[in-house]
Amino acid sequence: MLKPIIATQDEIVTGNAEGTPSVRWALVSLSLSMLLSSLDTSIANVALPTLTRAFTASFQEVQWVILAYLLAATTLIVSVGRLGDIIGRRRLLLAGIFLYTVASVLCAVAPTFWLLIAGRAAQGLGGAIMMALSMAFVGETVPKAKTGSAMGLLGTMSAIGTALGPSLGGFLIAGFGWRAIFLINLPLGILTFLLAHHYLPVDRLGPKTDRAGFDHVGTLLLALTLAAYALAVTIGRGSFGSLNFALLSAAAFGLGLFALAERRAASPLIQFAVFRDSVLSAGLAMSALVTTVVTATLVVGPFYLSRALGLGAAMVGLVLSVGPLVAALTGVPAGRMADRFGAQRVTIIGLIVMAAGSFILSMMSATHGIPGYIVPIVLITGGYGLFQTANNTAVMTYISPDQRGATSGMLNLARNLGRITGASVMGAVFAFASATIDITTARPEAVAMGMQITFGVAAMLIVVALALAIGTKRRTMHNRDLAPEAEFQTDGKVSG
Repeated sequence: MLKPIIATQDEIVTGNAEGTPSVRWALVSLSLSMLLSSLDTSIANVALPTLTRAFTASFQEVQWVILAYLLAATTLIVSVGRLGDIIGRRRLLLAGIFLYTVASVLCAVAPTFWLLIAGRAAQGLGGAIMMALSMAFVGETVPKAKTGSAMGLLGTMSAIGTALGPSLGGFLIAGFGWRAIFLINLPLGILTFLLAHHYLPVDRLGPKTDRAGFDHVGTLLLALTLAAYALAVTIGRGSFGSLNFALLSAAAFGLGLFALAERRAASPLIQFAVFRDSVLSAGLAMSALVTTVVTATLVVGPFYLSRALGLGAAMVGLVLSVGPLVAALTGVPAGRMADRFGAQRVTIIGLIVMAAGSFILSMMSATHGIPGYIVPIVLITGGYGLFQTANNTAVMTYISPDQRGATSGMLNLARNLGRITGASVMGAVFAFASATIDITTARPEAVAMGMQITFGVAAMLIVVALALAIGTKRRTMHNRDLAPEAEFQTDGKVSG
């Protein structure tokens, strides 16, 4: 029987561990874990029109196929690292893979719509564990000199999963039905579990008193607040009534309780002190706004392509894959541009490109067909690739090294909040702008109008982010003029 690997200190120092088969297979298990967790953030989007017909569900109801996954993942992703410290990273990762695989089967065999939603929520919990701990395991399985390469591999697998999701989902739905997009996770999940069980290093936990506690109250309040927020903007079939207002008020009240609980918690999920820094706060706000727009393309896009342009599931999947693929390919060039021209400048360029794409899409008629959709989507997602890389670089180099772990978690939270907002609020805008109770039977002209208005709103969100970026750049330049010596780091290098 194969045993979990524990690389010796000599192997880590000399780099011999990197070349062993055990380490290579450990990296394969982490790569598969990252691929699966990112795949299911996009593969279900292409199935939304099919699911509305299969379960006779409304557009507002079918949004929860996406929202259930995102809400569960967002609730857990900021605390997975701490939970792993408490119960063991390997044990928690194996539990996450197992939960994700079982939940996938539950989704595939779900006889009712709400059982499918429950399965998607369980998938989100497993996916959050897999995504967060795959990164954390790199330092334990790979020599320090190879850490950057391993992290790059995981980033590539994440991008591949997101880009592959729509096209793979489209072909599976066209050939085998919507249940196949979840059943495909069964063999992949089993393989990932076996590899992780055999090759990841065993947990070596220290004394319990040395480990930070888990914020149960904060986690519960965050989950309830996000759920109330998402419900407030999805129920009511496009109309905003007293129940919507009550849920929105509950979300606001929950946010206040969450902030109060975090200030009193011994090990809070979120350090609210970071929001006192205007530059960091702007970076987080921009990330949430921009991700909202990108998520809208994946939620609204399937209905526009199928209803307004009359495309089949396989073709819808292929067209939807263009955006994530462009974003993935833009990442490396964006990093080089940020190094050469400055992260803040590239951030602004990315936002300008995104605003142009959103504006063009808001003016585009369905008579322009597939090219009329793809061209602005390439601009939006290409600009997003520039923005995300540059904004992450600007934020992570601006803060002190001891705050990078917490800030990385905040960036993940900001992106997930943007995804939730894109799937719920922008979906509600689309339903309202289409001026129809049931989007699945709406006339093509109404769906096209809904798309135009939705991306008119998206263009305004990007303009807000652009104003924040320009203000941040001016503030940073002003601070450097007042204290030129602040441009130099302790290692003597000029900062970005």
